[in-house]
Amino acid sequence: MTVPPQTPSRTRPLLSLTPLTPAGAHGRSSRDPQTCLFRCGNACDHPEPNPTDNPHVQAAVTRAVGRRRLLQGAALGSGALVLGVTESAAADPSSAEKAVAGSAEAQRAALAGGDLGLADFRPVPPNRRDAVAVAAGFTSSVVMRWGDKVLPGAPEFDAYRQTAEAAMKQFGFNCDYVGLVPVEGRPNQALLVVNHEYTTAAYMFPADVYTDDEKRRIEMASHGMSVVLVRRGATPGSWKQVTPVNAAAQNRRIHTGTPFRVVGPAAGDDLLKTTADPSGTRVLGTLNNCAGGMTPWGTVLSGEENFNQYFEASGALDSRYTAQYARYGIRAAGSRNWKATDARFDLTAEPHEPHRFGWVVEVDPSDPTSTPRKHTMLGRFKHEGANVVLDKSGRAVAYMGDDEKGDYLYKFVSSGKFDGRGTRAARTNNLKLLTAGTLFVAKLTGDGDEDGVYDGTGEWIPLANERRSFVPGMSLAEVLVFTRLAADLVQPTKMDRPEDVEPNPVTGKVYAALTNNDGRGTAQAADEANPVTSSMVRSAPSAPLTPATGNRNGYVLEIAPDRSGHLARTFTWNLLLVCGDPAASETYFGGFDKEQVSPISCPDNLSFDSTGNLWVSTDGNALGGNDGIFRVPTEGPDRGKVQQFLSVPRGAEACGPLVIDEDRSLFVAVQHPGEITGATFEAPASTWPHTDDFPRPAVCVAYLDR
Repeated sequence: MTVPPQTPSRTRPLLSLTPLTPAGAHGRSSRDPQTCLFRCGNACDHPEPNPTDNPHVQAAVTRAVGRRRLLQGAALGSGALVLGVTESAAADPSSAEKAVAGSAEAQRAALAGGDLGLADFRPVPPNRRDAVAVAAGFTSSVVMRWGDKVLPGAPEFDAYRQTAEAAMKQFGFNCDYVGLVPVEGRPNQALLVVNHEYTTAAYMFPADVYTDDEKRRIEMASHGMSVVLVRRGATPGSWKQVTPVNAAAQNRRIHTGTPFRVVGPAAGDDLLKTTADPSGTRVLGTLNNCAGGMTPWGTVLSGEENFNQYFEASGALDSRYTAQYARYGIRAAGSRNWKATDARFDLTAEPHEPHRFGWVVEVDPSDPTSTPRKHTMLGRFKHEGANVVLDKSGRAVAYMGDDEKGDYLYKFVSSGKFDGRGTRAARTNNLKLLTAGTLFVAKLTGDGDEDGVYDGTGEWIPLANERRSFVPGMSLAEVLVFTRLAADLVQPTKMDRPEDVEPNPVTGKVYAALTNNDGRGTAQAADEANPVTSSMVRSAPSAPLTPATGNRNGYVLEIAPDRSGHLARTFTWNLLLVCGDPAASETYFGGFDKEQVSPISCPDNLSFDSTGNLWVSTDGNALGGNDGIFRVPTEGPDRGKVQQFLSVPRGAEACGPLVIDEDRSLFVAVQHPGEITGATFEAPASTWPHTDDFPRPAVCVAYLDR
């Protein structure tokens, strides 16, 4: 492993770090302004791209709640977990942990035996530490950092001597999705597959060392994906990188210069043709790769998200695409000026180039010579990711979210069936499953009853299959290239930034992280005119969600397909979580006692363990503490019991997560540590993982401390 273990002697004192920006300093988002600028080009500073008056999820929620406020309330006693994050907790991070978690020795005894999903741990308290803090009895170590060698011949990372050529052989910046693909015949090895969503120039480059053109080229090479051979470490649950020389046949770096093949019904359409690619079937690179998922046939799907920010115009925009550009947030002024280095990012010169991004891409980690593909049948929008489950019929069903305020949930059902024989012919069949099928968008309706639950019904509205469009006035290619506009016409339900959408492998239910939508209203306290008494039901909110309360902390939506399974056109839904501080009246935790849960804000990536517990990572904690990863049972008496297992360093986002039950370990991608306004390379707000005087985004793994 190339990363030295973190030790106290290498940890920089917190007092030398740039102060945290106060919570809420960026009026349009809970994220720091720097994150908004570099990740999405300040999307929330512009009007929502969806201009329609299609129904909003908030209306469905409000109808579903009915007059529940008159029937139930919430009592919060002095023992409620409320977020009290102080600067003293940052200066003395161990004090709060000891108060909640007790001794590590006692925790180890409670954790002995069983899968991670069954482990009895005490939650990590909210904090602002510049560290990965894990539940007592666990530890963590870094597996891969930005700049670590991936391919043979890669130089040692040197922040003062970076080149684009070196970056193409090194681990990229801002890691997000984490997948672990088994290596056949080698049970102690696996292929670690990681997305590199975006770059943050302010924290990558020392002042006065690089030209603007050099910076842009290095950033382009630092986007994309990495495939890295890893092995189990000496301590059970730990993982280490296999040296690039010994992993030369497996390792891979995918970046903005990597050729991709366009597949599916829209491949070769005029809308995808450019000067460099008159065939409309070959694209260089992938951009802003956020979440992803593994397929049953062993490939990895990765979602291209905020691709719009990379494009801008040197002159006039093509008037043919005025409405289309606007719907995707594509403007004459971008946020990165990449057109100055690569003309294909100039909208005036290449008006079709942005149509070649915003897809789900598929990579085969087991075949490093294979050409990655962009799937047009899955639609084009700001994909958080795509997660595939096999229906009982054998068809592949992919669930997807369009991560924008006011956009939609989608589902794809394959025409073909999965072949599990393990032959070459079976693999050829399976690799075609996402190229033909039916694409749907979701519409939700509140049931209007007074049962004390945020719930209702829904339907999947078809948009297109591989043969034709179901949207009047739009061709098949137009539906797939301009999916947002096609969906607008069938009146689905606007959602609050639908991010990761994951099927539960144990129950078959589907969960969607609706991260937030602070633009709809402001967070506010409960109705103070309605006294809260101890005789009221502690697990239920005392006030219904309304446009006035907004959705600053996010929801987790639970979808139950009808009896026919994932092929069903109809479903029921409810809100498993209404996130926030348990002391806030509008919060809800699946019916669990609000005095016994961790505060949680802005759910983003989702994952499951073999028990069926949901694991939630957060992005942009609006409550003031660091982001983290939380375990949430979805069934039984502990349904909704949110427990924080891990928190990430100051200014970072928790990505992944990936639970490896047999190892009792959890992978997490620590994205943009120290991304806090005012910080620079020379004056960082974080130095995690404390191997240098500046932060390095990295993938780490948490495991039992033996």
